[in-house]
Amino acid sequence: MNLTSGIDEPLVLGIETSCDETGVGIVRGTTLLADAVASSVDTHARFGGVVPEIASRAHLEAMVPTIERALKEAGIAASDLDGIAVTAGPGLAGALLVGTTAAKAYAYALGKPLYGVNHLASHICVDQLEHGKLPEPTMALLVSGGHSSLLLAPDITSDVRPLGATIDDAAGEAFDKIARVLHLGFPGGPVIDRLAREGDPKAIAFPRGLTGSRDPAYDFSFSGLKTSVARWIEAKRNAGEEVPVRDVAASFQEAVVDVLTRKAVRACKDEGVDHLMIGGGVAANSRLRALAQERCEKAGITLRVPRPGLCTDNGAMVAALGAEMVARGRPASDWDLSADSSLPVTEPHVPGHAHGHEDGEGDGGGAGHGGGHGGGHAHGHSHGHGHAHDHDHVHEISKDNLYS
Repeated sequence: MNLTSGIDEPLVLGIETSCDETGVGIVRGTTLLADAVASSVDTHARFGGVVPEIASRAHLEAMVPTIERALKEAGIAASDLDGIAVTAGPGLAGALLVGTTAAKAYAYALGKPLYGVNHLASHICVDQLEHGKLPEPTMALLVSGGHSSLLLAPDITSDVRPLGATIDDAAGEAFDKIARVLHLGFPGGPVIDRLAREGDPKAIAFPRGLTGSRDPAYDFSFSGLKTSVARWIEAKRNAGEEVPVRDVAASFQEAVVDVLTRKAVRACKDEGVDHLMIGGGVAANSRLRALAQERCEKAGITLRVPRPGLCTDNGAMVAALGAEMVARGRPASDWDLSADSSLPVTEPHVPGHAHGHEDGEGDGGGAGHGGGHGGGHAHGHSHGHGHAHDHDHVHEISKDNLYS
């Protein structure tokens, strides 16, 4: 492997453009060599959410400089690479198209194999860059502005099984919306986390969604919590009383992380898995990390959480999954690889049409998962494993959900 460099580990460049971050990472095996990111968050902030057209244009402008910066940081030439990986989905269609087109151009020009990989599976695989090889199976809790999912991954390159997902608002989306109600700006996750440290998490008894005995064990719902918090704030204001912002932030945050960690630990116990990995933008939240650590220790579960910089969208996570694809001999993608905004997590990568899926699954084309996501909060429901939900990672300005 790595025939160009003589080192027995694949050297892979990864490109991530699912939302507003232009991420380019370079990985040798499980070692991170470069992680370059160009963000358009400041541009979107004045609109209160991610504007797809602006994100796509920003990716176009940032792509080549970001790739050049990553190559320089890694101290390698593009010709040294063993492959190029790119997020094929899920995400914003236009933004994904910029990334996949760039990846195909570089791979073709360099004569390197191309690997279209899944955004969510990449969020899991990135942990290898910090804590070494993932145990098999791995239980993963992914939480961001576009998704809140519990996933079981016996093999991160070919077998990722959804156990549960959000049925309405994702966790990060709720953070952004409550921040807007509190006039805290955008994105909301980091500022709520900061203010919550000075507040009382027990000050206000906000509801915990889908935690009843008859509710789905692994699904999440934060819409009711969001509404409850907004009405509580509105009642205070209507009564002419000052809103205790820090207590609201702490109590709201506690309601979110309580449910996330409780269900994740339960899934580990039910599936007999002794490791829990937490990824996605909300994994940077300090209270989520602390409560997860506390509950995992009590349950005898080893917690793996990447450093905050690897939790948010980045090219390193794509490179990490691409390197694992190369190392395990997974088939490369075809040159007609397309962006799939609703690529299900059950497809960790999009192999070439001639190869199909491992274990004889599907047609390998990655097409036919639906499209045309114009303005709705779309959910693709799959019942291939339990009651799983393949929740789209589609960001829209109306959803105010950048914390990803």
